[in-house]
Amino acid sequence: MRTFFRWLIGSWALAGLLVLPQAAVVAQVVRVEQETAEAQAREAVAASTAGERQYIAITFDDGPRRSTTGELLDALLERGVHATFFLIGEQLEGCEDLVKRMEAEGHQVGIHTLDHVRLTALSNADFSREVESVRGDIEALVGHGELLLRPPYGLVDPGVRRRSGSPIILWSIDPEDWGDKGVDRIVEHVCSRASDGDIILLHDIYPTSVEAAIRIVDELHRRGFLFLTVSELAREKQVELKNGEVYNSFPG
Repeated sequence: MRTFFRWLIGSWALAGLLVLPQAAVVAQVVRVEQETAEAQAREAVAASTAGERQYIAITFDDGPRRSTTGELLDALLERGVHATFFLIGEQLEGCEDLVKRMEAEGHQVGIHTLDHVRLTALSNADFSREVESVRGDIEALVGHGELLLRPPYGLVDPGVRRRSGSPIILWSIDPEDWGDKGVDRIVEHVCSRASDGDIILLHDIYPTSVEAAIRIVDELHRRGFLFLTVSELAREKQVELKNGEVYNSFPG
């Protein structure tokens, strides 16, 4: 570029068209070159940053609910996003097709008890009713029993770990979307905290949470995040999920 500008300056001088002093023109040429180099450097940094893929899991509790979960599945399918759904046993009746759809479209399903009770300090019989009965119901729908467990309220004790029969999945980002149900606040809470390996907790039973989830996905996609199921995220981070172990996130 500098050679071109010097040739141009010489041509103007020979033609009697050079009005500015040659030193000023050369300074302008150098400045243009510097600005061009800086712009190219910024573009290189941006390209490098965009290429640094970040992985995250978005999870949904307390469903399925036909009026909201179906809409969410439509939005996730449109965006090519895989999520993890922790299901309530009492919510399965009448929504069997939604659970089968989750499995067919690459989502992961897990257990969130029969009726959303605290699992700590339960008898063996009550624990089996809350967890193992739901495992059997979901297995009948999706064709396998390799299901993750999310205890309601995130409450875990040694008994829960011992009897879980599954890896126990908690979370690292919780916007408490069940509270004021403020969509803008939920989106800001999640997006301002999201980092590689995080697990996001939301609930697919609220229309506001579905709206917030779609906006979160779009914004984090824009930032270069790729959404995986919990098990996919663990594999990406080379973590072997073990029954009875508790996982909040999978930092890189």
